[in-house]
Amino acid sequence: MNSFLKRPLIAGLITFSIGAAALGHPVFAAETTYPLTLENCGRQITFDKTPTRTVSIGQSSTEILYLLGLADKVAGTALWVGPVLEGYEEVNARVERLADNDPSFESVLAKKPDMVAVQFQWQVGPEGVVARPEQFEELGIPVYTSPSDCTGKENSAASDGVRRQVFTMDLVYREIRELAQIYNVQDKGEKVVAELKSREEAARAKVASAGDKLSAVFWFSSAADADPYVAGRNGAPGYIMAALGIENIIDTEDEWPTVGWETIAKAEPTMIVAGSMERRRYPLDSLDAKLEFLKTDPVASLMPAVAKRYVFAMDAQAMNPTIRTIEGVEALADAIAEAGLASKAGLASKAGLASKAGLASKGGLGK
Repeated sequence: MNSFLKRPLIAGLITFSIGAAALGHPVFAAETTYPLTLENCGRQITFDKTPTRTVSIGQSSTEILYLLGLADKVAGTALWVGPVLEGYEEVNARVERLADNDPSFESVLAKKPDMVAVQFQWQVGPEGVVARPEQFEELGIPVYTSPSDCTGKENSAASDGVRRQVFTMDLVYREIRELAQIYNVQDKGEKVVAELKSREEAARAKVASAGDKLSAVFWFSSAADADPYVAGRNGAPGYIMAALGIENIIDTEDEWPTVGWETIAKAEPTMIVAGSMERRRYPLDSLDAKLEFLKTDPVASLMPAVAKRYVFAMDAQAMNPTIRTIEGVEALADAIAEAGLASKAGLASKAGLASKAGLASKGGLGK
């Protein structure tokens, strides 16, 4: 383990046992009436009955279906960034994974789906690498796309899109509720939403004393010899930072722009949040590779955030607009609190903080 890194305190989402009624908000959802027509990413989609064979392209879409108790309706999955939600390993193992990244159009059709759930339009969208929604719909297969990837966002202007409106978890809550409606499990959907909201409130309270003195850069990955992909202001990392009162030093509407380390260093962020993932699309997908870069790069290694060991790992899936974004809020709140950054002495000396946070041990960046 690299000791200068504060490992994320993410216990994983668990099966939701706290219902809306337990939180003082009883829910009595009406049964779904079919045919059901919804507006989804600028299209009208219709379901004649409850889907029974869904192919889910996108880890978040898959995990929402699992949380809603619909694993038996999932015929295949694709596009995985990291491990499945904790507690769902056995469930996920029983569902065929068509591809770690991009499934072929033919492999999806081979599962004979009666619905396709999509996390990103760059997979299934107007210029989708897998297909266009119309290609499925011509075969009578409705395509449901995560609202968080199209509402207030343009997916043709840049490789990862340009988000014109600030992302909020309300878009994820809309997805949970609409999927629950499609499958006629509305009460379950309300329980999932209530639990996520409760967890976010608890995380916010944990670092409320930090005020507005903290800043950060979220680093997802880097291609070979290229500037890092960092988070713009309007995406999921922006939401995480806003929830915890942290300033994002990257001020752009691009979802994941590339920004040079010289520019990042000049901004002197309090902390660097590094994406941890199993995906290996780019050389610096690996968390260990990121840490080695920060240790050896002539510019990045001199940044105060690196010198003080304010480099925190976060599951990369939490950096996407997903249910895991709440995990990101929780993990960063825990890291900030344990590093002493949320206390009145939060800007104390490097030595004091390292000792308090337990970050100084053999093998770390700052020996």
